[in-house]
Amino acid sequence: MNPDVNTELPSLMIVEDHPVMREGLVNYFTDTGRWRIVGKASCLNSAKKILPCIFTDNQSAAFKNENVLLLDIQLKDGWGLDLIPMIDADRRPVIAVYTAFDDYSHVSAALGMGVNAFVCKNRDERELEQALLKSLNGITYIDDCVQAKLNVSADTFRLLTKRESEILRFVKAGLSNNEIAIKLGISRRTVENILSCIYDKTGIRTRLDLQRL
Repeated sequence: MNPDVNTELPSLMIVEDHPVMREGLVNYFTDTGRWRIVGKASCLNSAKKILPCIFTDNQSAAFKNENVLLLDIQLKDGWGLDLIPMIDADRRPVIAVYTAFDDYSHVSAALGMGVNAFVCKNRDERELEQALLKSLNGITYIDDCVQAKLNVSADTFRLLTKRESEILRFVKAGLSNNEIAIKLGISRRTVENILSCIYDKTGIRTRLDLQRL
């Protein structure tokens, strides 16, 4: 270990595919003197290669809750959240998302996978750092610009009919329209019509986004 590195500082790994954004974040957090950068990656594959070397059992247990993994959701070769299941639950860092997405489906998917902070990219580095610090203190941080959407969407989902909620549950389970129709004893066309109503009510545009709820 480098003797000049202060291991008492919280550690930060950054996964961001835009080089200017990535290096800007690295420079900001390094220059504050309040963090130590333990890794950075530009894509999902490179993150998968270096992640096993970070936040592992080789680290002192004293620092396991002082680690932060900062992710962009949409990387050039995949979904950043796919990194989360790779981390040993006993050595899990605080996980923060810094993303351009501010819709219900992405926020819901991230929170459902255990993300501790969801910050939109219209927030600057200082605001992002404050979100990370709150998360390190055990506070789940949700950006104000998406919290209102979560509240509205939650109200919208309560307006779904029993049949719409049932079909949504099957979609989230990965069933096809044909499989849902067989399960419910209705036609595929009926399933498609009800799905159309679900899309209209929720404002969600794709089946994948429904599955990620």
